[in-house]
Amino acid sequence: MTKTVSDSIITDRRGALAAAAGIGAGLMAPPVLAKPAAKAPAIHTGGDCSTPHSAIVPTRYGKVRGYVSDGVFTFKGVPYGDTTAGANRWLRPQPPKAWEGEYPALAYGANCPQTLHSFRAIEHTFIQQWTDGFLGEDMLKLNIWTGSLSGSKPVMVYLHGGGFSFGSSYELASHDGAQMARHHDVVQVSVNHRLNVLGFLDLAEFGGEAYADSVNVSMLDLIFALEWVRDNIRAFGGDPDRVTIYGQSGGGSKVTTLMGMPAAKGLFHRAIVQSGGGGNIPSAEQSRDFSRQVLRELGVAQGDMAALQKMEWQRLFEAGNTVATRINGPMRPGVLQPGGSASPTPRVGWAPTMDMRNITCRSFHDVAPPAARDIPVIIGNVSEEGTSLGRNPSEAEWRAQLAEALGGAKADALIAAMKKAHPEKAIRTLSYGVGGLSGRNNVNRMVKLRHDAGGAPAYQYLFQWQTPILDGIPGAWHTAELAFCFDNTKICDQATGNTPEAQAIARKMAGAWAAFAHTGKPDQAGLAWGPSDPVHCQTMVFDTRCRMENDPEGDVRRILLT
Repeated sequence: MTKTVSDSIITDRRGALAAAAGIGAGLMAPPVLAKPAAKAPAIHTGGDCSTPHSAIVPTRYGKVRGYVSDGVFTFKGVPYGDTTAGANRWLRPQPPKAWEGEYPALAYGANCPQTLHSFRAIEHTFIQQWTDGFLGEDMLKLNIWTGSLSGSKPVMVYLHGGGFSFGSSYELASHDGAQMARHHDVVQVSVNHRLNVLGFLDLAEFGGEAYADSVNVSMLDLIFALEWVRDNIRAFGGDPDRVTIYGQSGGGSKVTTLMGMPAAKGLFHRAIVQSGGGGNIPSAEQSRDFSRQVLRELGVAQGDMAALQKMEWQRLFEAGNTVATRINGPMRPGVLQPGGSASPTPRVGWAPTMDMRNITCRSFHDVAPPAARDIPVIIGNVSEEGTSLGRNPSEAEWRAQLAEALGGAKADALIAAMKKAHPEKAIRTLSYGVGGLSGRNNVNRMVKLRHDAGGAPAYQYLFQWQTPILDGIPGAWHTAELAFCFDNTKICDQATGNTPEAQAIARKMAGAWAAFAHTGKPDQAGLAWGPSDPVHCQTMVFDTRCRMENDPEGDVRRILLT
C-alpha cells in the first residue's frame, strides 16, 4: 500500500509534555503536571541551506528529500517503522507504509510520549539547551547527516539517554550530527523509539500470543532501526559493515542490552558506552507480576486490548509509576545513584526484561555477552555524574547524606580523600563527584567482565574537564561530554563557553570516536589510546591535558568498595 506525501505528512502534534534527560538506566520519576503544548521543531532555515534535487535519496519505502546545510546532507524524521498508535500499540515494529513522491525529511519527528522530570533545575535547562519537541506515537523516525551520498563511510548510530522512560534523539543541542559528518568523515544517525509504558509493558497474558514481545518492544524498535540502516544506508554514503552504536546514560544501557541480544548480532561492529550500561534488569516473572498489578490499577477487563489501545498514555504511565513505587519504594535521587550504575537488585518498571526470548542475559551485569565477543568497546563516564543543580549541600549536610548511605567512618574517609584530591573544587561540586566515583566503579566492573571473557578489547575513558559556566559548579556533569564527542562546543556554548581549550578537547574526543568508527581503535595522531585491563585500569583522561593514566581517582573510588 502506498500513500502520497504532502505538506501534512506529519500530523500528530498533540501537545507536548517536555522531554527529560533522565539519569541512569530505567529510572522512573513520579507523575508531574503537563506543560503547555509545544510546537514541532522548525525546519532548518539558517546558514548556507538548500533543498536541491541532489538531496533526494531512494529508500526501500520511497524517496526522501533532505536539505544541504553548509555542505552536509541532512535528513530528519525519516520513517523506519509504521505508527505505533492504536492497533499497533505494544506489537513488534512494523515496516512503514510505502509512499509515492518525495517524503519531506526536513524536520525532526515526534518524540515518544513522556513526562517532565520534576528535578530539572533551570540551571540544567540552561547548560543543556534542552529542546522539548512534540509528542506522538508515530515516532519510529531516524535522522541522518552525511558529507556526501557516495563512498562507503563508517556509520555512527547514537541512542539517546533518559533511562528507558524519557528523552529523544534531539532533546539536547549536543546531539546534532552535522559536525561529525562535516569534519570526521562518518555518516551520523540518531533514532527515536518507544519508551516507558509504551515500550515495556508485558501484555502476553492479557492480550495473547500477538503480544508475546510487548515487554521488550522498545529494544525491538532499535533492532528494527539498525536493520533499516543495514538495508538503506549505502544510498546515504554509509558502509553497513562498519556500524558503531553508542549512547549516553540510558543510551549506554541500550548499547549494552543490544550487545546481549541475539537478534542484534551482525547489525553493528563497534560499541561505545557512556555513563551507563550493565543494568540489573528484571526477570520475566518480575515484569509479568508488575504488569498484572498495572492492569489491576487501570481496572480493565481481561483481554480488552481495545480499551488499552484507546487509553490516554498519561493514565497508563501514571498507573505504572504507582505500581513501581509500591514494589520498589520511591526513587531517592542523590549521591550514590549516578547514571547507569549497577543496582544490586532489579527495579521493575520501564526497562528491558530478561524474557529468554529476545533478551537472554543481563549483559555486562552478569556477563560480557558471548554474542558481542568480537565487538570492540569503549566504556567511560564523567567525573561529576551526580550533578544536580537543585542541590547545594553544606559540608555538614553532605556528610550526613553520606553517613546515612555508607556509615560515618566511610563518609569521613571519602570526604577527606576527595578534598585532598581536589582542593580546588567547591563542596557542592565535590558532592556531585561521588556519583562519578560510583560510575567509575561500574566502568571498571564492566571492563573486567569483558577482559576476563576474552575477545575484542575494551578501551576506558574518564571525562573530567570542568566547565567555566555557572562559576564552574557543575563540574563535568552527567551528559557534559556529549558536546565534545559530537564536536559541538560551538552550538553548546552555554555549557562549554566554546573556549579554545574546549574546542581542542572536542577535536580530540570526537576524533577518537570517529577513529574508533573507522578502524575499531580510538588511536589518532597525537593521542595514543590503548586497551584497558582490570589490573592497571588504563584510562584516557579527557581534560585540559588529554592523557593516558592508570586508574585515575583509583584510591578514592575504592573507598566505596570497602
